[in-house]
Amino acid sequence: MPRKSKDDTRSVYDKALGLLARREHSARELKTKLALRGHAAPEAGAAIDRLKAQTYQDDDRFGASLARKRAAQGYGPRRIQAELKSHGLGDAAIRAAIAAVEIDWHTSAAAQLRRHAGNAPASDHAERSKRAQFLLRRGFDAATVRAVTRAEVDGLDESD
Repeated sequence: MPRKSKDDTRSVYDKALGLLARREHSARELKTKLALRGHAAPEAGAAIDRLKAQTYQDDDRFGASLARKRAAQGYGPRRIQAELKSHGLGDAAIRAAIAAVEIDWHTSAAAQLRRHAGNAPASDHAERSKRAQFLLRRGFDAATVRAVTRAEVDGLDESD
């Protein structure tokens, strides 16, 4: 059952604008939130179209913002891609958002591994596997994970 807002006199447009004033939202996210507040899909769609025309709502800007935020939190490109897809962004917008993030994914993965496991090298194959799985869950691609975990092993070999 859709919940009712405290102030039912506000228009759908005003409610959507209020949501956007707090933070960026994708069009799909806005439509869902407005539906939960008891607004019909055609009303919500019209309000969102108006917000897009006024550039208050922009899926490309939302995608770039979310991608930067998640990358700064230490997530990899695959995880960011999945989250953007869940927000209803198209493939081209997702590729553009991830490309706009100016980050070295290898360095980010290495930093996440150090934060998670410390500076001590993996003691055995099982530990290396656990570390690789951690990075894969964070959304880094297999090539990056292999490079980072191999570098850790190579670093161990050089110090012996």
